[in-house]
Amino acid sequence: MSSYLIVESRDPFESRDCAYGLARDLVRAGHVVTLFLVQNGVLPARRGARAEGLAEAVQAGVQVLADEFSLRERGIPGDQLAPGVRRAPLDAVVDQLEEGRKALWH
Repeated sequence: MSSYLIVESRDPFESRDCAYGLARDLVRAGHVVTLFLVQNGVLPARRGARAEGLAEAVQAGVQVLADEFSLRERGIPGDQLAPGVRRAPLDAVVDQLEEGRKALWH
């Protein structure tokens, strides 16, 4: 079993190429996965956003974190995040890299 950190900066409403499916499939294969949303990647983290792929990843057991700075830049309050999404500082990425997680920037 491996541990992965996937950094997603793309907005699924603009790009159909997001890493939600990869994160979900890795968890289903028995791996530990954190999906860190940054830049426009935080847009689907809003409660009520139609981001089925993100919801499926959460339901599969992917830990989903949204960058606090990116949320603030886009006017998304932390209490308005979708179920299963938590705000986190960029330090969370550094911490997980320090743990030895395999990292993918998408």
